[in-house]
Amino acid sequence: MEFFPAPLERLVEQFARLPGIGGKSAQRLAFHVLNLPQSEAQEFAEAIMDAKRSVTLCPVCCSLTAGGLCPICADHKRDEHVICVVADPRDVLAVERAREFRGRYHVLHGVLSPINHVGPDDLQIKPLLDRVAKEDITEVIMATNPDTEGEATALYLARLLKPFGVKVTRLAYGIPVGGHLEFADDATLMRALEGRREL
Repeated sequence: MEFFPAPLERLVEQFARLPGIGGKSAQRLAFHVLNLPQSEAQEFAEAIMDAKRSVTLCPVCCSLTAGGLCPICADHKRDEHVICVVADPRDVLAVERAREFRGRYHVLHGVLSPINHVGPDDLQIKPLLDRVAKEDITEVIMATNPDTEGEATALYLARLLKPFGVKVTRLAYGIPVGGHLEFADDATLMRALEGRREL
């Protein structure tokens, strides 16, 4: 039995399809939208449609852009010889927050995941290989997550890039700042030891 009018139920269902949104949160969002003035609700709907229409993939790095090159690829001050490979456009923002990396990016839009039926053809791997083949790339940094799928993707790409003679590196992982050794798992400690550097 439906407790709400059908259009409201449909709105709740649409919000519930968003990642991280459960039934109660979907209801709260739907009621919030209903309580918006007509003009604000219209702006909200138009923002969604405008984003769907105008946001595309950068022809170079496959990150998100509003047409043409993304701001990072268009920035001539960035080091064009180093590419940081990430799984998701949000990962670009995470690396940029550190303000240490001045190279360019390549976004895969996922990682290899046989369980989820994601193979090499489902990712933006071919554009990466084309870039390395055509541009003067000296280093490719693998910045995928340190989980099973991220590691498998990094190793797969490293094998594909080996014939190009380009240096392939992996982000160091280990004990977080403020963390305690006693709480670190074996894999984290192993990574921390492998990624150690001289002081």
